[in-house]
Amino acid sequence: MRDMPTYTEQPLVFTLGAEQLVGVLTAPVGAAQDTAVLVVVGGPQVRAGSHRQFVQLARHLASQGHVALRFDVRGMGDSSGEPTGFEHQHEDIAAAIAELMRLRPEVSRVVLWGLCDGASASLLYVNRTRDARVSGLVLLNPWVRSPQTLARATLRHYYTHRLLQVGFWRKLLGGSVGLAAVQGWWQNFRTAQQRVRMGRSAEGGPFTGPFPVRMAEGWRGFKGPILLLLSGDDVTAHEFVDHAASDANWQGALTAPGVQRVDLAGADHTFSGSEAGQQVLQATLGWMQQQLNNRRPAA
Repeated sequence: MRDMPTYTEQPLVFTLGAEQLVGVLTAPVGAAQDTAVLVVVGGPQVRAGSHRQFVQLARHLASQGHVALRFDVRGMGDSSGEPTGFEHQHEDIAAAIAELMRLRPEVSRVVLWGLCDGASASLLYVNRTRDARVSGLVLLNPWVRSPQTLARATLRHYYTHRLLQVGFWRKLLGGSVGLAAVQGWWQNFRTAQQRVRMGRSAEGGPFTGPFPVRMAEGWRGFKGPILLLLSGDDVTAHEFVDHAASDANWQGALTAPGVQRVDLAGADHTFSGSEAGQQVLQATLGWMQQQLNNRRPAA
């Protein structure tokens, strides 16, 4: 006998100005929690996600009582319009939150869940809008890339590792590692030494400076809990951690109250593979349940 379904899926088309955005609303069978999840899809991605990651996430959450919406932003997948880039997705996110709450009036809070520049777009959204409906953030391998961050991460996590390998020195002494490798190291070293001007916005005023600074302001200004998931085998995650440790705008952000950090050793950028994928699902759901329990009054 086939198991009874624990969730339903509803295709959606909703509007943003003259454009139509396409998404899928996944909801539990029966009563739902008042906190839903909006999957913020960044970059050249669509609502299914790499290796159907977002599909699995939405269904897992819905099977445990949480409504989840994943959608294509303008110019991506089945949505109309021109791509705007992750720095300009605030209108897409706002439209999706409004549609989610219109269809599911029992939902009063939304958690933004984003991978890579989807995580960056989530921080930029809360920084720009201060949307009180957003009660939490789940951020996976946030994107803060610049030539400097990439060079520093490459030096620290690639070249340092290579220098500790006996095989590398054998190749070097035997002539197998040539001038190009040395030039690559030197170019990364020079780029890593360069500094980027990272100013802050005027008090109370809009800020249009570098996006990593606006992300930091969104992080510091956000009053809800944050779950940070980092891959152990991913240069983007390494860049973010190194940048947060070295840039004054991010000072103390990762260890601030309300921030929970989970490092998944061996996981790649999109947490592919059954073990890493399950760890992401379990960490997300466990964190969601923890936040609900923290809100419930003691018996």
